[in-house]
This record gives sequence, structure tokens and C-alpha cells, in this order.
Amino acid sequence: MVWVKGQQLHGHRYIIERQLGQGGFGITYLAKDKKGNPLVIKTLKDEVMMNPDFIDFRDKYQRDFEREATRLAVCRHPHIVQIENVFHEQSLPCIAMEYIQGEDLWRRVRNRNPLSEAEALGYIQQIGEALTIVHDKGLLHRDLKPQNIMVRSGVSEAVLIDFGIAREFIPNLTQTHTVHFTDGFAPLEQYDEQAHRGEYTDVYGLAATLYCLLTTKVPPPAFMRVVRDSLQPPQVMNSSVSDRVNQAILTGMELQPENRPQSVSEWLQVLIPQNSGLQVLIPQNSGDDLSSEPGIAYRRLRDLLAAGEWKEADEETADKMLAVIGKEDWWDVNTEDIEKFPCTDLRTIDRLWVKYSNGRFGFSVQKRIWQSVGGQPGVYNYGMICAFGDTVGWRVNKSWINYEDFTFSPHAPQGHLPVFPGEIEEILYKLLDDLDRDLWELFNMERERGLYCLFSRVETCRM
Repeated sequence: MVWVKGQQLHGHRYIIERQLGQGGFGITYLAKDKKGNPLVIKTLKDEVMMNPDFIDFRDKYQRDFEREATRLAVCRHPHIVQIENVFHEQSLPCIAMEYIQGEDLWRRVRNRNPLSEAEALGYIQQIGEALTIVHDKGLLHRDLKPQNIMVRSGVSEAVLIDFGIAREFIPNLTQTHTVHFTDGFAPLEQYDEQAHRGEYTDVYGLAATLYCLLTTKVPPPAFMRVVRDSLQPPQVMNSSVSDRVNQAILTGMELQPENRPQSVSEWLQVLIPQNSGLQVLIPQNSGDDLSSEPGIAYRRLRDLLAAGEWKEADEETADKMLAVIGKEDWWDVNTEDIEKFPCTDLRTIDRLWVKYSNGRFGFSVQKRIWQSVGGQPGVYNYGMICAFGDTVGWRVNKSWINYEDFTFSPHAPQGHLPVFPGEIEEILYKLLDDLDRDLWELFNMERERGLYCLFSRVETCRM
């Protein structure tokens, strides 16, 4: 049966708010947990479980549904929807996942005409980075399209959703895959269940998505292009598309897999070469929410971030956080101060970092990276913090770097900024000599305990 508002699931842990939508086999609901936090619950439609016509396929649908939960669980990244829980409600398998408030790119294009090249490249770069994680896990998404990319409200962050037809792949090996696809975004090999597949399969879908964002048009189906290739270059429909981007899209949408870039990272290098000076940004909202519970002014932090003054913005962040806590020096800050840091101010600081870095920096970005290496709220593990430091570039050769060696530029690793708390480390590092290495390591462990508390607080604040 269809769940109705107020219905409780999984031992009263979740309460249904309303239905969000449904597809061929699945249905999604907006729900709230015991703390009132919104989330999405996805399950199979009643007819899949009850209709006699589906009896021969029911077990397969259930297995595929459970595999989707597994695939989401192993692919943790700031630009991939995060799974919260997996459970059964009576006979129905369920996935509880984060609720992304915002709109998908299909609606954004339909409502606002073609995106600017800079905005579109910003989203595609974010999703491309997420896909590298998916492919590193030996998976293909297989359903890349504007409808499966959400943009979070207020934070300019694209998120890849719907792993329902994602599948494992082994490079250069022919495997049998069920034929599921979306015309216009699926490459030729997805029409053949026995064809070779690889990262280049998702390259086609990502390039086709960029095509749609810049033209508002769905590309012609790949199988029709075999007979007569009617794919018009995006420049024909949108003269503002640059030559480089136009060619990158056509290269990514080559009919024959061997003619495409063989990985997403390779295609991104064609699309947005490093040091090319090509502008990649996400347009900002006309007004920023600078809310603060204790009345702290965040205008200077906003202006520094907007100007790309990353080091000064990092120092301003540390100063403003101290002001919120009500102490004059980070030496006096304890874990309780972090655990009680106002969510309103934490969200304000995070929104500004995420917004003006195009989703590259910010506490919420760092938290998701921390989770991706195994970090869990309420569980302090120094090894996980070290793994986080390795991932975001805070540690080099198993040693924590000092503040002056951080990279204060948009080319820094994802999650590299803001530093927490940078100025203490710099001062202490200069005071210690080689005889004090044990003290230095002790300081690092205490500092990272504070970092763990910060991530736990970010999780509590639902960021």
C-alpha cells in the first residue's frame, strides 16, 4: 500500500511526510527522523511485490534494490547522495538517504534557458570528481542525465543521485548487463547487453548532460546516430559555447567507445585543462544569508572569499569562530566549546566557503570526506583523522604539515580549507625543536580530537 502522512516506519524511527515521486519500479517519500531531520526513504512499488505479472522478476528487483544500497554505501563523496540506513518495512526493502533540498538540473535548464558555460562546467566538474570515486570502486553509474543531478539550495553544490542501474565492470572484459538506458544520454554500447563497457560509458553520459545544459536540447539517441548522425554541435544552437568546450562535448559523445577519452579524468582534462585560464564558476545568489546567533558580522569573511583571498579568509574564519565561542585565543578553546558551537553560525560560515569555492571547500565538504574514509559521529579514531589529513593534503609522507605550507588557492585538494585551527599549529611549530617531537605529536592528537568534535558538530547541525 502507499504510505500516508504520519505513518511510522522502522520501529517509529521515521515518520512519513509525503510522497516525492516514483519511477518504473521504485517510489520515494519525504520523511523525518526522531529529531525532526528530513530524509528520503526509497522502496519498491507495491505492484512489484504484489502483481502476479512481476513474479518472475521479483527476486531480481529486490536484489537490485539491495545492491543499490550497497553501491551508495561504498561511494562516499561530497557530490554523491549519502545513505543513512537500510531496513525492511514488512516485506518491502527500504533505503533511507539524505534529503537534498534544491532542484535537479533538468528543471533548472527548463526554467532558466541554457546555463552559462561557466556555470555548467562548475557542475560537470563536481560530478566528474564524484564519478572518479564511483569508477575507482569498480562501478558504472550508467544513467547520467540532468534529472539525476541535484543542486543544493544556497550552497551551489551538485549531487549525483539514483544508482538504481549502476553496475560493476571489469575493464576490457565482456559482461552481461541488463539493458536499461535513457535515450539521448546513453552510449551505443548500453543498447547491447553483451557489449564491452568501461569508464568511457559514463563519459558519454556526462558529455551528453553538458550538451543539454548548454543547449536545453536532449541529444539524439545513439542508435539513431548510427544510421544518420544528426548530432548538431552545441555551438550551432548556442554561439556562446567556446571552441574548446564544443570539441570536448563532441569527443566525449563519439559513437565508438575507443574514440572517446577512456576515463572521466581524461575527459575533464580535455574539457577544463589545468592552467588554461578557462573560467569555471557557479553564479552566486544576489544576497548572502549572514545569520548569527550571537550577532557576529560575517561581511568581511564573505568579501574575502568572494575576492579569492583564501589565506586571509581562513584567518578571518578562525577569528570569527573565536568571537562566537567568546574566547580570545584558541589555546583556551576546549571540546565542549566546539560541541556547543551555534548551528546557525556554523552553517553561515560553511555556506560562504562552499559557495565561493564552487563546492570545493567548507566544513560540510570536509565532513563528507571524513565520512568517506570511515569517520563516524560519536566515535573518535585518530587513524581515521590521519586518513582524512592524507586525503585533503594536511599530511604529507605521514607527517602533518605546518600552516605556512598549506595551499591557499582554488587548486588545493578538495576539503583543504578552512584549516582548523591553523594559527595554533604555526605558532607551536616555530617554538618546538627536534627534541620536542613527542610534544609535537601529542599536540597533533589533541588538535585532531578537536577536529573530530567539529565534524561531529557539523553532523549534528545536519550540514
